[in-house]
Amino acid sequence: MSSNILRRILTNARVFSTGPPPTSRSPRRYLRTLALGGSVAITGYTLGAFYPHPYITFISPRPAPAPPDPDSPQSIRYTATLEQTLQTLPLLTSHRAQPDAHEWYESRPYANYPEELRVNSLTAGALRGPGKLALPPLVRARKDESEALVIVHVGRGVCGHDGIIHGGLLATILDESLARTAIINLPEKIGVTANLSINYRAPTFADQFIVVRISLVDKAGRKSKVTGKVEDLKGNLLVEAHATFVQPKYAHLLKSKAVQQMMGDPEPARSTPVLLSEGMPPPPSKA
Repeated sequence: MSSNILRRILTNARVFSTGPPPTSRSPRRYLRTLALGGSVAITGYTLGAFYPHPYITFISPRPAPAPPDPDSPQSIRYTATLEQTLQTLPLLTSHRAQPDAHEWYESRPYANYPEELRVNSLTAGALRGPGKLALPPLVRARKDESEALVIVHVGRGVCGHDGIIHGGLLATILDESLARTAIINLPEKIGVTANLSINYRAPTFADQFIVVRISLVDKAGRKSKVTGKVEDLKGNLLVEAHATFVQPKYAHLLKSKAVQQMMGDPEPARSTPVLLSEGMPPPPSKA
């Protein structure tokens, strides 16, 4: 019996001893793997540095200088370039070319606002300039005043959290944009905000054009109701709002000219848009 056990042990030992020896990886293979991993890491870091995800800049925003003097040559050049960018936005050019374009008109609120009033205005005065609200809003409204869209550029100098536009500024932009459609639908074209309800849906990143879309919901006597939403140029929903505006009982005693200048009169149709920053048409595009 003991001999059988010994024979079985020897047989098993022979089987294991004749197996193939363990193989070792070539040093070249390790070097190739290391080089590939390093290349992927460097490429990812470089792309992340030049094209960071928006939420990365939310967590760790890039440093930015303070808004410059709005009357400096640098600011004037920046504003002119930004106006050209506005006029060539695909959203705007496609809207101007749509089949019912003749049913819409354009307006630039605050563009002709009197200087003695502008200096004491929040959006037309204190917040106007590069890095803040560099351009007057561009409004495209239906001629029946039932619908409008407003394009606004928001800079880096109007943030709450660094890199994120302050929610209070978005509320102000919504209030004024909604007010334009609502007040035009009031008998005396004068009104005040009675109620404004806002829901913030996503962060609004700084230094971009945003679009406010407004629709008239109802108008009756001295009251009008409107809804609106703020989107980025990709159509992402940022803010939603609805509001009620009321015409004061003494509105007929007030002059509405200043209000009309603030909201912007309809601009005559042009084949070439005018750059408000320079008062001249944009240069022809280079082929």
